[in-house]
Amino acid sequence: MTTAAKSELITVRDYLRYAVSRFNAAGLFFGHGNDNAWDEAVYLTLHTLNLPLDRLEPFLDARLLPHEREMLLDIYSRRSQDRLPAAYLTHEAWLGEHRFYVDERVIVPRSFIAELLQEQLTPWIDDPWAVESALDLCTGSGCLAILTALAFPEAQVDAVDLSKDAISVAERNVADYHLTERVELIQSDAFSQLDGKRYDLIISNPPYVNAESVAALPPEYLHEPEMALGSGDDGLDFTRIILREAKKHLTANGILVVEIGHNRDELEATYPTLPFTWLDTAAGDEYVFLLHAADLPD
Repeated sequence: MTTAAKSELITVRDYLRYAVSRFNAAGLFFGHGNDNAWDEAVYLTLHTLNLPLDRLEPFLDARLLPHEREMLLDIYSRRSQDRLPAAYLTHEAWLGEHRFYVDERVIVPRSFIAELLQEQLTPWIDDPWAVESALDLCTGSGCLAILTALAFPEAQVDAVDLSKDAISVAERNVADYHLTERVELIQSDAFSQLDGKRYDLIISNPPYVNAESVAALPPEYLHEPEMALGSGDDGLDFTRIILREAKKHLTANGILVVEIGHNRDELEATYPTLPFTWLDTAAGDEYVFLLHAADLPD
């Protein structure tokens, strides 16, 4: 099949058609940035050819050199046969206009908190320059810590993860954004290494996939670190830790913002007295909650 592809496929348009056919035939799952075979094929093709990611039309009928054909066939094969997420093939992931380095040591960044940070958590924070300290718990690649530092220019940000490998990836991203003076990376099991520290803002996109869903994950997700996905039978094990410990690490007027996936009903049933505020995101208002320090249990 590859030999025939090399001889018959000539242009970028040819290779895109071929990629879409392969991806559809393989029954790939799209959940790491793109949501369909065409967008995935376009992204992988443009990235591999070092072309602008927002400029397809001028190149559709361009003829490809032999080594370019080899590169495209290789990346299509790795995506369709190995079921690797595109981000692990290109070593990049995007949150809005911001690019981050990623590899299989970290979960592929995807968080509704990112879009809330781009709005500086308005209206819940009325003066972004008044935020002096922030914590990103379960930082992974460091993407949300970096976006927090960009959103709140006066904040010193602690970025915490249990995984030493994740901290290494986050170090690279923090350096790429020239934020090493403002973002401190800390290897810690939740709050264990943060004794005495308090923050105006704590954000977290923790593991929240329940056991039933973990067992049914598509192959693409199985390439991600297991510890970054599953969180007990109901998906709330880590969220329980956050709700138990957060108050002692928040300033008097501090706020807590946590992403919990599809667990809103379960969370509200488990904590019926907590006054959760559910924040509006592009996907709806059931994925990210906010609590004020005063609302949290002592």
